[in-house]
Amino acid sequence: MSKKIIIIGSGIAGLSVALRLSRKGFKVKVLEKNSYVGGKVSEFKEKGYRFDMGPSLFTMPELVDELADKNNLRDNIFFKYLKLDIACRYFFNDGVLINGYVDKQKFANEASIKTSADPLKVIRYLNYIKFIYNTTSKIFIEKSLHKFSTYFSFQTLIAFLKIPFLSIFKTMNATNIAFLKDSKIVQIFNRFATYNGSDPYIAPGILNVIAHLEFNKGVYLPENGMRSIVEFIYQLCLNSGVLFELNSQVTQISTDKNRVKGVYVNKVFYPADIVVSNIDIYYVYNNLLDSNHYLPSRFKISRSSSAIIFYWGINKVFEKLDLHNIFFAQDYKREFQEIKLGKSIWQDPTIYVNITSKYISNDAPNNCENWFVMINVSHDTGQDWNSLINDAKKIIIKKLNRVLDCNIEENIEVENFIGPKEIEKNTGSFNGALYGTSSNSKMSAFLRHSNFSSKIKDLYFCGGTVHPGGGIPLALNSAKIVANEIN
Repeated sequence: MSKKIIIIGSGIAGLSVALRLSRKGFKVKVLEKNSYVGGKVSEFKEKGYRFDMGPSLFTMPELVDELADKNNLRDNIFFKYLKLDIACRYFFNDGVLINGYVDKQKFANEASIKTSADPLKVIRYLNYIKFIYNTTSKIFIEKSLHKFSTYFSFQTLIAFLKIPFLSIFKTMNATNIAFLKDSKIVQIFNRFATYNGSDPYIAPGILNVIAHLEFNKGVYLPENGMRSIVEFIYQLCLNSGVLFELNSQVTQISTDKNRVKGVYVNKVFYPADIVVSNIDIYYVYNNLLDSNHYLPSRFKISRSSSAIIFYWGINKVFEKLDLHNIFFAQDYKREFQEIKLGKSIWQDPTIYVNITSKYISNDAPNNCENWFVMINVSHDTGQDWNSLINDAKKIIIKKLNRVLDCNIEENIEVENFIGPKEIEKNTGSFNGALYGTSSNSKMSAFLRHSNFSSKIKDLYFCGGTVHPGGGIPLALNSAKIVANEIN
């Protein structure tokens, strides 16, 4: 008789691991607290506008493609996406606009025209971060770092021999200065620390590998928006026989003699041979396991940053803007210091604006745009977020008006917003930290929680708060690791 598996949470990792395990012959049921699947990858519609609420950047589409079983007639559905020519447009306070072309030669030329950067050094740097990725991905991303077997392979030996060349002992900022020199190009590559909620002035230089996914591998847009990623995987799950129960919040993971027995949804018991959690690891230990099972101190590292996000329906088209747009702070280092303090909104924040209607016409009415406007802030430590969100709106509008030479508040006809409190409530992210733990430590890869419990047999973990980390590609890899561990 096949084993029964319960998946807690239907984020992108939960859906992926459910699909993989179902195809291995297990009986899989997903319990989801919300009325919809997808976790952070959600959306809403209002007055003709559609907004992606969570992740807005899509890289490594092959990780989604590989989930479709081409030999299964029931999986005769297609996930369509577009590869972008420009990953992002970068706006600086002095009026300089740099297009982040995904073609390395085009970007190098753009950098040399708009800044003092040497195009040959830019290309050398892009080749260097590709080298980091090729050296580390098979070990640090695709395998568990908490299994002895990982370290007894030729690949691992080669990776460790190359450690002196991976910028582990330099910060991201120091590494970027050494390679790129020009302050604007350095700032562009420092930005990638925010992809996992870290600080480029503290985080190790090896994290510059994140930029490789954009500049060397490419940036994509799902044909129907980010939400279509989870809808695609969800349909594959249904085709494979995975069962779903929505509006079912797990209240306890049941164990006996350090072995998982199942879960409770309020007082209703769901027996299981194996439980896989796709929710924040802090929430699991603080709320679902009894006091005998506590989060090991080595995993209690600092939380990542959070965000304040505004969803604006704009009754105007801004030709200067693209799908992804960054409006940089003048004093980038000071901005990260202020985020760490978490007491107020920095007066000149870096602003991210995502506009899917640039490519998906149905995402906004005619001659209108759907703006996803985000700034990084501290995770929740008890701040007055209502006040801070009001401050953030004023500061953001003032800056956008100056850079774009407009009065954007006159064009906002739909508005919604979320902050750390809402992020925690909607997604279960502890303290509203978008990426779980930060990656500011040189040892951060090893300090993320493992994909399995060392104390409770048959309890596994996937998603952005455990190894290998946050973001869609890493979450999908965490699902793959877990599925490979379960037999």
